[in-house]
Amino acid sequence: MAFLTDGDGPDRPTVMLAHGAGAAMDSDFMAHMAALLATHGLRVVRFEFGYMAQRRSGGSKRPPPKVALLQEEYRAAVEALSCDGPLFIGGKSMGGRVASLIADDLFAAGTITGLVCLGYPFHPIGKPETLRTAHLAALQTPALICQGTRDPFGTREEVAGYALSDRISLHWLEDGDHDLKPRKRVSGLSHEDNLADAASAVASWTGRVR
Repeated sequence: MAFLTDGDGPDRPTVMLAHGAGAAMDSDFMAHMAALLATHGLRVVRFEFGYMAQRRSGGSKRPPPKVALLQEEYRAAVEALSCDGPLFIGGKSMGGRVASLIADDLFAAGTITGLVCLGYPFHPIGKPETLRTAHLAALQTPALICQGTRDPFGTREEVAGYALSDRISLHWLEDGDHDLKPRKRVSGLSHEDNLADAASAVASWTGRVR
C-alpha cells in the first residue's frame, strides 16, 4: 500500500487520514491539511482507497464501493503502517466516517489512541433525516470532529440536536462549508484561516489525549 507522509519519524504522534468520496489523497485540501499538521509536530500519513487508486492507472471514474469494503481497506492500511508512537485515524468526509466505523475495535485492541474527522458527513446533502450517527452515540474512542458551521452535511444547528457520545469533541470553524471554507465577505475569514484553526485544534487535542 502506498502512503504519502508529512513529518519526520515513526515515533512521533501519527495521524492517518483517508480522503473523501470524490477527491484523491493528494487533493489540495488533503495536502494542505497534512502540511499544516506537520508544522505542529505531527506525522501525517495519507492513503488511498482502491477505487480511487484505480483512477490513476486509467480506471473508470467509479463511485466508492460499499462502506463495509472501505472499512476492510482502512484496517489493512493501519496494519501496513509502521508506527511506534500514538496513532490517530480519521480523514476527510467519507474517509473520517469509515474510520469512525472501525475506531472502537481498534481502540479496544490498543492499536489507536483516537479519531480525527475533518468535515463529518452526518447526513447526505438535502436528506437531513438520513442520519449517519447511530454508531456515534455509543462511541468509546476519544474523537475530534472539525466541522464548518454551515456544512451542508451537518450544520451547527443540526448537530446540536444529535445524540453523540461524550467521547466526541466538536471544533467549529466559523462559516465553514464542507471543505471548512468560509465566505470572507460574511465572516472576514479566509480558507487558510479556517484550515490553520483546524490544524491547531487537532494538534492541541491529540496532545491532550495521548
